[in-house]
Parts: sequence; C-alpha cells; structure tokens
Amino acid sequence: MSNITGLHHVTAIAGPAQENLDFYAGILGMRLVKKSVNQDDPSTYHLFYADGEGHAGSDLTFFPWAHMPRGRDGTGLTNEVSLAVPVGSLSYWEERLAKHSVKIGTQATRFGERALPFSDVHGLALALVETSDAREFTPWTGSPVPVEHQIRGLHTVRISERARARTEQLLTAGMGFTLLAEENGWKRYALGEGGSGRVLDVEELPNVTRGAWGTGRVHHVAWRVADDAAELAARKRLHEVGTPTTEVIDRFWFKSVYFNEPGGALFELATDGPGFGIDENMETLGRDLILPPWLEPQRAEIARELPALVTPAELTPASAE
Repeated sequence: MSNITGLHHVTAIAGPAQENLDFYAGILGMRLVKKSVNQDDPSTYHLFYADGEGHAGSDLTFFPWAHMPRGRDGTGLTNEVSLAVPVGSLSYWEERLAKHSVKIGTQATRFGERALPFSDVHGLALALVETSDAREFTPWTGSPVPVEHQIRGLHTVRISERARARTEQLLTAGMGFTLLAEENGWKRYALGEGGSGRVLDVEELPNVTRGAWGTGRVHHVAWRVADDAAELAARKRLHEVGTPTTEVIDRFWFKSVYFNEPGGALFELATDGPGFGIDENMETLGRDLILPPWLEPQRAEIARELPALVTPAELTPASAE
C-alpha cells in the first residue's frame, strides 16, 4: 500500500498578486487561507487558496513573480490543474465565468466526468470537473459562490511528456499509482481506489519540445503523506527506485521533500499537518501576513517589499448574487 494518499497542493507562478487574489477569491470564490511569502525568496508572496478550513487536498497556491515572462507550453510540465465541483454545477460556473470575461473552453467528458476548461487571469490552464467523490470539505461562508457550487478542492493534474515510460514506472513502482483507464491519448493513474484528488493524467507528445516555467505555469505538484513517518517511508521508496530527492524541509505548516519525475516536472511530498491553524485562528485565516518563525526577525524588511493587497470587491455574501 502506498504512503501517498492524493494531492496535497499545487503551486503555480502568477503575475501581480492583486490580480491573482481578485481571480481566485473574488471570481472562483476560494478562501485565502494563508498570506505568507516564498520561504526561499521572501521578496514575493506565497498565497494559499483552499476551502473554508484549508484542508490538505484543497490548496491551490501561488508565487506572484510578476517580473517573470509568460511560461511556454510544452512537455516536462504539469500543464493543467483540475478543480472538483459538485455534480450539476457546470452550468452555474459557465455563466459565472462568462460574466467575468474569463476565457472558457468547450465542455467535455473526460473519463466519464464532465469538465469545463478555462484559463486564469495569467494564463494558467484550469478545469472544473464534476465529481461526487467523498472528500474533506468545509464551505467558506464568506465566498461569493453559493455553498452548493463551491470548489471542493483539487481533482487531478495533467502532465505532458515526450516519452512517458519512465514516468509511468516511477508512478507505479515508486509512488503507488495504478493505471485506471486510457482515453484519447491520455492515461489516467490513480492512488487507492481513485477519486477526487487521487488521480493524475499523462499524455505522450514525442514531437513537442520541453516547456518552460514562467507566469501562468505550474511550479510543482505536492502529494499527501499522513505524517513524518509516512513521508520518510515514501522518500525511502523513491530512493529504492532510483529517484533522488531533497532532504526533509520544514515549511512550518507541513514538511516537504522535493524531487523531479523523469520527464522533468517538479513533485513534492507534503505532510498533512500541522496545518494552517497552527499559527492562526480559523476565523481569521488569510487576513494577516504570516511568516514562519525563522523569518520573523526580518518582518519589517519583508513587509516593506510586498505590495499591499485589497480584499476583492466581489467578496459579498453569495445570497447577493
């Protein structure tokens, strides 16, 4: 049995932080559960959006590196992030996104699930996918989106590879995935019994060149492990199949181990805890700039370099929509 249980979070590169906040909190109605900084580059924010309590598996996070050029499509990258919504929600979402002039694709059925692809304000490829799979979810009462349509968390990520054989070997032998189905050139892999947050899609594009990080692209995908022991066991298994990793890095709200899958995409193992409530009350998540203890001595200097963020005007009670 795999120590990896599903998606923990996905981190992407954004443009200006205020535009990112307006889109994810104001339009998508996700809760900003942690306003912090990139611990390796404290000159930029690290913004975490999730459900009402910031459950692992619901986090979509961003480094707003507004100075970076737009990323380049290609292989060796995670090229789309799917977010789970309740069955029957896509009509609501199609109307809402159109109302806010969001670039929307055509609804499609993927592995038996209805999906609505679209792009965020900085070009990140996303999709809303209807799923009834059980998952941890706490509604956000401050969302402009009614509870019955709110985003439930992460569903899957889609990765493009020039050659996927070695990636597939890592997924199955090193991470505990099993092949679930094949469709239209995509292979879907699942952890456990599959379901929301436990699936990953891989396509092979042998004639497409390597993509590049930049604004509007996924930086890394983090996979859940229950605790420190599970993380060490998962790391040991990766080493056994020839995948080098970093040491365990304390991120304060969770502990992390990073590694590249053979095609080049950056992966992470992240523990479920301690969680975002370790240094904030649930009622005030995301309100203040929160730093891990080792950055607190630099608070004044860090805060001076960060742009001010204003609560999106869209954040009105859902009943007003």
